[in-house]
Amino acid sequence: MARSSLQSARLTVTLTCHGRVALRLPGLAAWLAGVAPARARGEVSVAFVSDARLRALNRTYRHKDYATDVLSFPGDSPGFLGDIVIATGVARRQARRAGHTLGAEARVLALHGLLHLIGYDHETDRGTMARAEARLRRRGGLRTGLIERTRTPRA
Repeated sequence: MARSSLQSARLTVTLTCHGRVALRLPGLAAWLAGVAPARARGEVSVAFVSDARLRALNRTYRHKDYATDVLSFPGDSPGFLGDIVIATGVARRQARRAGHTLGAEARVLALHGLLHLIGYDHETDRGTMARAEARLRRRGGLRTGLIERTRTPRA
């Protein structure tokens, strides 16, 4: 299991990889801490897991039997925002389809997960999360965000 951590003045990001092959995602923790909105204060964990593991989590907590790309689990103690869990295989496939690197896809997914941890919900907020995601991903140099990409019809 690979592990790295970065602490900024307001957000501490810890990355872990629970796969057979260690992921190399240099700068992800620093990037997420740097683009995070001001209200994202405390600690957050970003874990990369197998598609099978994320499918099991999705089935248990959302009652959906498929490997989604990212899930967020809010923290239950002061100062701990929560866990962001990313399916490595799904992220690789999405990166390929989007025409960018795994590192860029990891940023898209980590940002999306972080926004959920601080209270955004794109399924109910009438575009508030989509606007925040668009603003932050532009600030962080990403072409598209997850919400924006899933709303774009595929040819």
